[in-house]
Amino acid sequence: MKTAIFPLLFTFLLVAACPSCSNTDIYRADIIVYGGTSAAVTTAVQAARMGKSVIVVSPDRHLGGLSSSGLGYTDTGNKEVIGGIAREFYQYVYQHYERPESWKWQEKSSYGNRGQGIPAIDGEKRTMWIFEPHVAEAIFEKFTEDHNITVFRDEWLDREENTIKKDGRIISFRTLSGKTFRGKIFVDASYEGDLMAAAGVSYHVGREANSVYDETWNGVQKGLYHHKHYFRDNISPYKIPGDPSGGLLPRVSAGAPGENGSADNKIQAYCYRLCLTKHPENKIPFTRPEGYDSTQYELLVRVLAAGWDEYFEKFDEIPNLKTDVNNHGPFSSDNIGMNYDYPEASYERRREILNEHITYQKGLLYFTATDKRIPEWLRNEINLWGYAADEFTDNGNWPYNIYVREARRMTGEYVMTEHDVLVRRPVPEPVGMGSYTMDSHHVQRYVTPEGYVQNEGDIGVPAPEPYQIAMGSLLPKRSECSNLIVPVCVSSSHVAFGSVRMEPVFMILGQSAGTIASMAIDKNKNIHDLSYSGIREKLLSDGQILEY
Repeated sequence: MKTAIFPLLFTFLLVAACPSCSNTDIYRADIIVYGGTSAAVTTAVQAARMGKSVIVVSPDRHLGGLSSSGLGYTDTGNKEVIGGIAREFYQYVYQHYERPESWKWQEKSSYGNRGQGIPAIDGEKRTMWIFEPHVAEAIFEKFTEDHNITVFRDEWLDREENTIKKDGRIISFRTLSGKTFRGKIFVDASYEGDLMAAAGVSYHVGREANSVYDETWNGVQKGLYHHKHYFRDNISPYKIPGDPSGGLLPRVSAGAPGENGSADNKIQAYCYRLCLTKHPENKIPFTRPEGYDSTQYELLVRVLAAGWDEYFEKFDEIPNLKTDVNNHGPFSSDNIGMNYDYPEASYERRREILNEHITYQKGLLYFTATDKRIPEWLRNEINLWGYAADEFTDNGNWPYNIYVREARRMTGEYVMTEHDVLVRRPVPEPVGMGSYTMDSHHVQRYVTPEGYVQNEGDIGVPAPEPYQIAMGSLLPKRSECSNLIVPVCVSSSHVAFGSVRMEPVFMILGQSAGTIASMAIDKNKNIHDLSYSGIREKLLSDGQILEY
């Protein structure tokens, strides 16, 4: 399932499959990759480099997932453990911005060169970590073109019993258009894990209790605020301040948040990573979205009235006077509590969720720019900004994909937990490395016993050093499927996934998935029966970093 697309793309979901498509539309390759993410591309590139035929079946029309949908201010962690095809991607970014013509809206010398804890441009290593969305997409397209990779776009998995298995192996799957894809090895590189679920592989949605894996940072986390995204002042959640009889404001849950460390079926908030600009020649003003309701933003009014002034703190600079805008503060672009059923929802229901997120986030910008209850200084500043006219040009300048920070997570041969991320135990058979903080955005917004509004679920626990990611976390249980590899919805606990889920790591794990798949074909073995020593040797020879 595509994580977010402009609404027109969803119209095909409302009609029957195209009459011109028949069940005889069968496509074969050694390796079939489902998804349009950065991991899908690196999987396919590695498979092609190892001499395998490969088809990418992408619900997306645009390749790259979040890397080409606004997340240009890369969450790198320790860049020294980003190798292989992932590093090639950032080297291509560097090469692009070395060309003077790439700096259309500003001089390169005026670019701030600030990244996440590191300079954006590393001239010595010829890498650049920060980029515009359309630049990322062009690089992913170049990868597929240079390797003659066949990509089927706007092809959605038929999730209704049309993934065929025999003797624990996937034989084929069908898409809603009527196409059937057959391969020797399958890779689910989607953010949602739809192919994994259709194949009957075990997975988890939501937060596990700390007791499940003997963790500290999983489950409900009331009263713990690792970032600035909580209500620091006593803000009333009620329509009539201080009076429960009038009912709650929108976007506040009436339910109890649960006990600390306990499990629930809730997931961290999603948002779109917006590419905005102040450049007058490239700026499109914010407009009132269909379905706009100013009452949805009353909490923001109250937060601002209490003195909060950090609205622009996560307008992170990317080249050409643009920004990657992320959530910041107690009430921001994260649409807390509105995505719980997304991972397992039907395509139609997912469309509803995505449209609600779009209306919420567009409405937030319009509200901030126009409502007289917003302080004048903030209205004046936000009206200097607008959508970048040269980004997402076929989608109303809105990102193609929503940020699915978490959906299904496989329960595979090995489960990554906080003990692995915090380097408390040896990791068996590593196929890549991560280094980013265990980062969960808020999961719910509730009423405290004292009668104030508060957010819950935000976690930011640093990894003390880069950590290894086990091959077993990419593999389903041996008894469940012997020819599926999952490099995105990897086998991990909620809190561990908060670190693994970074785009550079997905690219790394995609390359490793392509290696495992190709070697399984070369050796004529199931993926679980491969010799790790051979995989390790190949990964290292192709530039992957497996130890630090």
